[in-house]
Amino acid sequence: MDDTMDRDEDIPPTRPAATVVVFRHDPGGGPAQLLLLERSGTMVFAGGATVFPGGTVDPADHVLAAQVPGAAQLDPDDAAARVAALRETLEEAGLVVGVKGTVTAASAMAARQRLLDGADLGTVLAEQGWEIDFDSLIPFARWWPRHRTMRVYDTRFYLADLGTGALDLVADATETRHLFWASAQEALKLADDGKIKVIFPTRRNLERLAQWPDFAGVRDHALATPIVTVTPWVEQRDGVTWLAIPANAGYPVDGEPLEGATRG
Repeated sequence: MDDTMDRDEDIPPTRPAATVVVFRHDPGGGPAQLLLLERSGTMVFAGGATVFPGGTVDPADHVLAAQVPGAAQLDPDDAAARVAALRETLEEAGLVVGVKGTVTAASAMAARQRLLDGADLGTVLAEQGWEIDFDSLIPFARWWPRHRTMRVYDTRFYLADLGTGALDLVADATETRHLFWASAQEALKLADDGKIKVIFPTRRNLERLAQWPDFAGVRDHALATPIVTVTPWVEQRDGVTWLAIPANAGYPVDGEPLEGATRG
């Protein structure tokens, strides 16, 4: 194991985080498209990388999650992460996921602006007549890289389906410089061609998502696959140093040579 990853006392404090893979139908009839964000190059973590929307779980997310009917049926950290996934997607892209109620492009943009102006998420949801719908955010994965030279995030991944819903996008200029839709296969090709930068967890998740052409297929796979917390490690394979992940976590590719891996 890599000596930068082996002792818990050397690892920076963990920050809980949430990420959501947002699906929409391809207008051209191809495989489902995913929302991808190119992060600002000035960001400390994954600067310039293309990622799914998401961010840190805030204390307020725990407070709001506890007020949602049915919250007692979920682990409190899971519930708070689902709230964070909703909030971050709205803030970063102007898209509404994880709610019950009528959503239009105009109401989504208005809600986003209220958040950016400082309103709390609970107030914004009440103003729009929306209620949090935990069940519409499907748990997909949990990644907890533990590297003492990097920020440590314990990130829960969720799936959400927009179908053909409101799709106006507005990037958060402070953290994101470009938003776009692409299938998982298209995103992997863009990365292979050097047109986008993807970090190790994003590549592994794109490979996993690319196995199915639509949200329903990925959802069924996620519901049938127990979530294994993924903490990558370094190992030797045939004399080559690899960055590896558990073989039983649902991923078709369980690592890549460390030399070519982009880690943040």
